Amino acid sequence: MDFRTLRALIAVVREGGFSQAAAVLNTTQSNVSKTIKQLEADVGMPLLERIGHRSILTDAGQIMYSRGLRLLADREDLNRELSELRGMKQGTLRLGIPPIGSTQLFAPLFAAYSSRYPGVEIKLIEHGCIELAELLQAGDIDLGALLLPLDDAFDWQIVKEEPLVAIAPRNHPLGTLPCVSLADLATEPLILYSEGFQVNSIIADAFSEARLTPRILARSSQIDFICSLVSSGLGIGFLPRMIANRQAKTTRVLRLQRNLPWRMSLAWRRGTYLPQAAQAWLRLVSEHYPQDLPGSNT
Repeated sequence: MDFRTLRALIAVVREGGFSQAAAVLNTTQSNVSKTIKQLEADVGMPLLERIGHRSILTDAGQIMYSRGLRLLADREDLNRELSELRGMKQGTLRLGIPPIGSTQLFAPLFAAYSSRYPGVEIKLIEHGCIELAELLQAGDIDLGALLLPLDDAFDWQIVKEEPLVAIAPRNHPLGTLPCVSLADLATEPLILYSEGFQVNSIIADAFSEARLTPRILARSSQIDFICSLVSSGLGIGFLPRMIANRQAKTTRVLRLQRNLPWRMSLAWRRGTYLPQAAQAWLRLVSEHYPQDLPGSNT
């Protein structure tokens, strides 16, 4: 068993198939298949159950996949820590950011970071918070901008807390109210976010606790597109207040009776080495948002 075979198994699971994994690994599908068979022979048990065009992890595969993620992440940590010990002046910041809030919170800081640390390369990965958490757990990124709450696998420091608000077409009748309830919104067509966005859980949990079923008309991963759909009269969306206020010319911001907190944090894997480039990013963010740092779990 070696790291090459573990990478192949992880790629098949993540990408959803052998051909997709081959594209990511820059090899052929037959090579990926041979590598998986070699790994299964090494452990003496099947790791993947082939059902049609799909491959599902067996119980042994689940164990191998979980342990493999940790092993590869630990190996990357070891290499990076040794590189810094050797006095490597150039580094890499591997940062995962979500589409919601990154423009307002983080985009203004990159120029300052590059000015302070010109030798550091910034590698940005953009996904919803759920997928970013998976990449962080796997060691594919050093820091992830994730919504709280988080599980015990991560340490974090909070960056910004904002209430979620609803946005409606400018002429919507609910715009005459000082604030709206979830019951008011339950009868309206809603435009929510694509799968992988943790903000969906905040909204869904609120409706569930109120024993209401939302009418979800459409989903998108693009904030500008959601705002355009709202302004055209298709339905009602949700945004953190600081983002919604920037859309006031084309949409109506609706304050919610119930507080739905949107708490953005910077997170990293608990108990692992955090590279100097990532530590420097944390310090810079703390300097720019000191009033928004009421606590962390570190």
